[in-house]
Amino acid sequence: RNGDGRAVLRSSVREFLCSEAMHYLGIPTSRAASLVVSDDDVWRDQFYNGNIKKERGAIVLRLAKSWFRIGSLEILAHSGELDLQRRLLDFIIQEHFPSIAMNDSNRYLEFFSTVVSETANLIALWMSVGFAHGVYNTDNFSLLSITIDYGPFGFMEPYDPNFVPNTSDDERRYKIGNQANVGLFNLNKLLQALKPLLDPRQKQLASQILEGYGEHYYIRFTELFKTKLGLLGENEDDNYLIAFLLKVSLFC
Repeated sequence: RNGDGRAVLRSSVREFLCSEAMHYLGIPTSRAASLVVSDDDVWRDQFYNGNIKKERGAIVLRLAKSWFRIGSLEILAHSGELDLQRRLLDFIIQEHFPSIAMNDSNRYLEFFSTVVSETANLIALWMSVGFAHGVYNTDNFSLLSITIDYGPFGFMEPYDPNFVPNTSDDERRYKIGNQANVGLFNLNKLLQALKPLLDPRQKQLASQILEGYGEHYYIRFTELFKTKLGLLGENEDDNYLIAFLLKVSLFC
């Protein structure tokens, strides 16, 4: 969209506040260390309606354990740089996945399994607080399953599965009710990137792991909402109650 790569003060303040709020809500996220206002003016069409205005520029210093994303592996696989991809993946595992042994021939499979389950957990946490990321493509999706790249995010007020905080998302791809599905899409892209490094047996097992993503998400989603409602034990009516209350809030 002919972007200039700059941020404006308005969006920088939002990112600073939201990333800190998410941290204290117990949701894995990058943190904001500082916000510096720039002397440069930036031209922005905030609502993509042709009304361009001059805004003050700013820079947020963001901190995270890692900024590697699914796209970091995807681009190397796409260009056929498998040696570099293997070196990068080994570095990521060694630095950030200590439970995986580097001499394990199945380490890439274990890595994928961990990312699948943690991604399901992250998106369930997003849903539990009504957070819509807004543009979580593979380049904005952390391999460590933390919330990064705050842009056109938003918090849902009444429950509305069609809530979209991104005013440029005309297809409503990133609506809040589709977040789990987009997570699955991204994980499938990660699997495609890993496949050149896997043997036939590992590919089959990885596909089975990905098939379990929906169950991981559903279990975690249910756990979080049962906790919010103070429900104890297991009851076959719990899921009905959760769905009923969400539907009721749609009309509040």
